[in-house]
Amino acid sequence: MSGEGDSADDMRIVRISLDERSLARAPADIEHERKVAIYDLIEENRFAPAGAERGPFELHLSIVERRLVFDVRRDGGEAVGQVHLSLTPFRKIIKDYFMLCESYYDAIRNAAPAQIETVDMARRAMHDEGSQILIERLKDKIAIDRNTARRLFTLICSFHLR
Repeated sequence: MSGEGDSADDMRIVRISLDERSLARAPADIEHERKVAIYDLIEENRFAPAGAERGPFELHLSIVERRLVFDVRRDGGEAVGQVHLSLTPFRKIIKDYFMLCESYYDAIRNAAPAQIETVDMARRAMHDEGSQILIERLKDKIAIDRNTARRLFTLICSFHLR
């Protein structure tokens, strides 16, 4: 089937929102990371919900009854569907990721460049692992690429700040 909605360029997120009630209060640096992740996500992403023949899409992320909810709509508001993911597979990786982030920010203030680089590499590896879990958990529901997964993982982490 061919038509104007079949373009791979349409299989992308053009608008994203986060449920303010689900979000944890964030310090300024984390709030900045969240905004950068949203900006980068809108600029470049691959997002193809199973069964959706055309996009582009709006995505609203929230936490409902300890589940991550991807509320997907076409640009303009027409409902495409929702994907609910258990947060359990993400809990340990997010906890470890936050511990590495704290170490990284401490290292920036106090450590030698080699130590900063080591902690940053570990932090990035943990972020990649979380992104890979997201890709696996969304498999058969929403196809995303690695960069999209990384940015979405950053946003998922914003729901878990203490």
